[in-house]
Formats: sequence, C-alpha cells, structure tokens
Amino acid sequence: MGLLLKIFIPLLGLLLAFYFYSGPENFSEEMLRGKRVIVTGASSGIGEQMAYHLARMEAHLLLTARTEAKLQKVVERCLELGAASARYVSGSMEDTALPEVVVKEAENTWGGLDMLILNHIGHSYFSYFNGDVGHVRKLLETNFLSYVAMTTAALPMLKESEGSVVVVSSVAGKVGGPFTAPYSATKFALDGFFSSLRQELIIDKVNVSITLCILGYINTESAVRAVSHALRMVPAPKEECALEIIRSGALRQRELHYPSRLLGVMLLLRDIAPDFLDSLIRGSYIVENIRRT
Repeated sequence: MGLLLKIFIPLLGLLLAFYFYSGPENFSEEMLRGKRVIVTGASSGIGEQMAYHLARMEAHLLLTARTEAKLQKVVERCLELGAASARYVSGSMEDTALPEVVVKEAENTWGGLDMLILNHIGHSYFSYFNGDVGHVRKLLETNFLSYVAMTTAALPMLKESEGSVVVVSSVAGKVGGPFTAPYSATKFALDGFFSSLRQELIIDKVNVSITLCILGYINTESAVRAVSHALRMVPAPKEECALEIIRSGALRQRELHYPSRLLGVMLLLRDIAPDFLDSLIRGSYIVENIRRT
C-alpha cells in the first residue's frame, strides 16, 4: 500500500494542476482596504485569525460569536492592528433571530456590506453515530440554517455592492468519513444549498460571488482537542488557512481546497476510485481510541 501511494500520489499531482486550476493568483491586500466585512465564529480559531488578517488590511469589521468576553478582546486587537473600524454582536446562532440582528447592525452602521464570511459551527461529538436525531436537528440549525438565514438577510446589500459570500465548510461535506455523521450532514447541506444558489445568481445576472471553502484538519484548539487522539495526521496552520480563505473570497473563486494537495488528491480519488479512498480514510484513524457515546 505504501509503495502504491508513493507512485500514485505524484502522478495525481500532475492531474491536479489542471483539475483544480482556479486562475491567476493576483491577490492584493489592497482589495480588502475599506471593505465592510462580517465574520461569524470570530472569537477563536480560524475566525479569529481571519479578523486579524482583515484588520491588517484595514477593513471595517463586524464580528460575531457566542462569547462576548472573547469577542471584546478580538475587537481590541483588530483595532490595534489597523482595522478601519471593528465592532461585535455576541450571541448563539441557535437563536433564529440572531442572523437578522447581525446583518441589521451592519446596515445601520455602514449602510451596506461587501463580504459575508460564514464560519461558525455548533458543538458536535467525534464518535460513532449514537442515534440522537435531536442532535442532528440542532446542529443543522446552527451549521446550516443560520448560514441560509444570514445570506438571505445580507443578499440585498451584497447585490448593491456586488459583493461576496464566503462559506467555510469542510472536506466532511465532500467525502463521507466515519465518526462525524451529524457534522458531515450539515456540511453536505451547505455544498448543496450554496452551489444551487450560485447557479441562480448567475442565471439572474446578479454579480454576487459565492466561495465554498473546503478545509481539512486545521490546528484550531477545538479541532485538535476533538480528534488528535484518533487521527494519524498533522494539522495545517490556522493562520495560513485564514489568509487563504480571505484570498479566495477576494478573488471570487468558486472553491478553496486547503490544504490544497491533500484535499485535491482526496476529491479526485472520490471521483475515480471511491472504494480506495474510503479504505485510506478508515486507515487514517486509530479506531481503538474512539469511544462510543
């Protein structure tokens, strides 16, 4: 198996250059200067790092997350880093009223919006599916339906500015793996909804881009705590990941795959050798370390 991979993966790399080519990389930080940006899930992890990058680019920021004390510190740091402005709205996306509250705050403060970055997630478990349908419903509310609600509320302003929606998703929404069934379901839902919405915007000649960010294992505190005991993989850096998300949104790319080489191989194998990919995925877990809930 090891020898096969050593031969097979470099060959796949040649194909990936064509399969996932997304155009010239002409990103400039100037593209974000003065832009009005909402970032959800911004109190920690990738969202926090995106806020800091955008602050250095002198964007206007509206941040949201559950924990007000953490948001206050992130906003303070953003202002130190050079944000044109920075403010926050705290609350849980389990509250169905929050998406409209956040978008209304942007409208009242700025009179418009240039970029909506949807990054928040609800708490789930990393284990065998335990049959808790209620948990799946609750997670769909946070990980999927609130994304739909935020986008619906923000679209009028984004249409006016010809802005961008950036949806932070996961390889778990492209390839089914074990131990993440509820989480994976919500990410597949994001792919389906936003891919369909993109088509409708194009048909209506609406110049609002939708970028779907497909992420692998990133070294956020929550991800490392959840899976490091059972996953044979080194996580990618959250700081670089956050910058790549911003870059892909600014360039109005259809999708971002990060880390690009690993995810590119996985998505290509999904299409040409799905059973082989499934076996590789199962082999990447230390199954004896997974506890049933």
